[in-house]
Amino acid sequence: MNKITIITAGIALLLGSCGNSEKAYDATGTFEATEVTVSAKATGELVSFDVTEGKTLNADQQVGSIDAKKLILQSQQLETTSDGLSADRAALEANRAATDSKILDSERQIAVIRQQISNAKRERQRFEELVRDGAAPRKQVDDIDQQIRVLERQLAATREQLRSANESLRQQSRGLEAQKKSIDAKRAGIGVQREQVNENINDTRITAPIRGTVLEKYAERGEFVNIGKPLFKIADVERMYLRAYVTSGQLASVKVGQEVTVFADFGKDNRKAYKGTVSWISDRSEFTPKTILTDDERADLVYAVKILVKNDGVIKIGMYGEVKF
Repeated sequence: MNKITIITAGIALLLGSCGNSEKAYDATGTFEATEVTVSAKATGELVSFDVTEGKTLNADQQVGSIDAKKLILQSQQLETTSDGLSADRAALEANRAATDSKILDSERQIAVIRQQISNAKRERQRFEELVRDGAAPRKQVDDIDQQIRVLERQLAATREQLRSANESLRQQSRGLEAQKKSIDAKRAGIGVQREQVNENINDTRITAPIRGTVLEKYAERGEFVNIGKPLFKIADVERMYLRAYVTSGQLASVKVGQEVTVFADFGKDNRKAYKGTVSWISDRSEFTPKTILTDDERADLVYAVKILVKNDGVIKIGMYGEVKF
């Protein structure tokens, strides 16, 4: 009975040894993350800067600001100027309306005189018929003729006076319209300047472009910074990528979207398995990096692949990893 047990154990050990001869991975690589270096968009003193290495920030979270006092004053000055121009434009509108009203009144005066002449002519015709019938004296017709002559002279004089006055009023109206257009052009220019200044004010706000962890900090509060100066580096460590390399032979069995098993290597045979998804496969081959081992060590040309892994906080940037397709 003991002999059978020993023989069985030996066979199991032999099978286990044969099974362990197969590699537990198909390719190796290192973990990386999406890193973004945030730089200053404005020039000035860092009046606030709440950034520490290792701190987790949300996307669009404000973490600091650059002195914007001069820009704010400039924006306020432009706003005051714009309000003044708006008041000037309103005054011009009122003046132009008054001028147009005067022109209209002049035209109404001429219309009134014309109507009076028309009424007098009708009256004359009526009395002319009465005179022919002997029902009215001739003097009444003569008086109406005199009235018509007076009205016609008055109409001619009024036309001449109003023509001169209206021409002056029309020139004034055109001048007011030109001034209004000039003010509108100035207001439009100031509007553009205000947009630029407000954009510059917005650039003094320092925000996190993505949700992630601060890797490095390059500036301190109180420092004077110029546009383009790096302030801090942030990385999305919740979504890590294992960059591995496969041979052309392995490439046929790897597809984007494929689910694979990824192992994080902590050293001394300490490994942890994660679910991963192939997110990218390079379209170009390259020579095998010296730091990367592939399934076929004789291969000179390999293809880079990226495997997306959801990090539980254990995987670190630069850590070695393995992938089983």
